[in-house]
Amino acid sequence: MDGKKQKLNSPRTIFQMKVTLQGIEPPIWRRFLVPGGITLHKFHKILQLVMGWRDYHLYSFTVDDVYYGIPDLEFAPEFKDSRRIELQKAITEKIGFVYAYDFGDNWEPEIQVEAILSARSKFSPVCLGGERGCPPEDVGGTSGYSDFLEAISNPDHEEHENFQTWAGEDFGAEHFDLEAVNNKLEKLR
Repeated sequence: MDGKKQKLNSPRTIFQMKVTLQGIEPPIWRRFLVPGGITLHKFHKILQLVMGWRDYHLYSFTVDDVYYGIPDLEFAPEFKDSRRIELQKAITEKIGFVYAYDFGDNWEPEIQVEAILSARSKFSPVCLGGERGCPPEDVGGTSGYSDFLEAISNPDHEEHENFQTWAGEDFGAEHFDLEAVNNKLEKLR
C-alpha cells in the first residue's frame, strides 16, 4: 500500500475497518484491511473469519437506512442483495455502519471505517489486530455470553462441565490468535 487517500470506487481502494462487538466489556474488537471491490456478502464471510464465528446464521448490513443481506420473500423482502453490491458502492464515505448476525442472539457489531487507502497492486484481506476471544455460536447473545463466562470460570458451577464440553477445551475468552485468523483469511483468498 502506498498509504495515500484514494477516491472511492477506484479498483485499488482499500478500507481499514474496525469491528467492535457491542454490549460486552471489556470490548471484543478486530482491525483489518479489505479491498473495496468485494461484495458485501464476501465482506460478511471475512467478518465471520476475523470474529471467529462459523457462518451458521442469517446476517444483514445497515448503511444509511438501507438494508443489505440475502433477500427472502418471507423473512427479509426489503433487503438489497448483498451478493450483488460491492462494499465500496454501499459505503459512500468514511462512516460507521451496523452488521447484524444471528437474529436470535442478536449480535450487532459496530463497523467503523477508519481509513480509505489505496494499493499499488491487487490486495487481499488481512487482520491487523484484535482483542479477546469471540463468543461461541448460539451462546444466547450478550446476556447468555455473560452467563456462559460465569459458568466456565467456576469449576463448581452446575453448568461448568456442560459449557466447557460445548465450547471446547481450546476456548479462551481472553485469547485472540492473529496468526490463525490470517491463515483462515489466506484460505479464503
